[in-house]
Amino acid sequence: MNVLEINVLVLAYLGDAIYENYVREYLINKGIGNVNDLQTESLKYVSAKSQAKYIQELMDSNVLIEEELDVVKRARNYKTTSHPKNCDIVTYKYATGLEALIGYLKLKENKERIDEIMSFILK
Repeated sequence: MNVLEINVLVLAYLGDAIYENYVREYLINKGIGNVNDLQTESLKYVSAKSQAKYIQELMDSNVLIEEELDVVKRARNYKTTSHPKNCDIVTYKYATGLEALIGYLKLKENKERIDEIMSFILK
C-alpha cells in the first residue's frame, strides 16, 4: 500500500484519533484527575483552532520535511465546502492537515516522528 495514495481525509480520520490519544495521555500524566478538567484542558490542543495554530508553528519553525509538508498541503487544499460551525474553512483545513500528517506517519509506522511532532506541540 502506498500511503501517499490514500485519501487525505482518511489519513485525517486516523490521525485525529491518534492525536487525541496523545493529548489525553499527556494530560493524565500531568496529574489531572477530574474528567471535566481533562475536557477543558484538552480543548487547548484538540480544537480545530488549536490544531491549526500548531501546524502553522510546525511549518514556520521548519520542523517538517518536504514529504510531510506535501501531506499537510494536500489535506489543506482538498476540495471540501463543509466544516464545523465553530470555525472558518481555512482553520478547519489547517487542522485537517495536522491530523492527516499524524495519520500518514502512523501508516508509515514512524512512531518516533509522531513522538517528535507531539513533543513540539505539547512542549
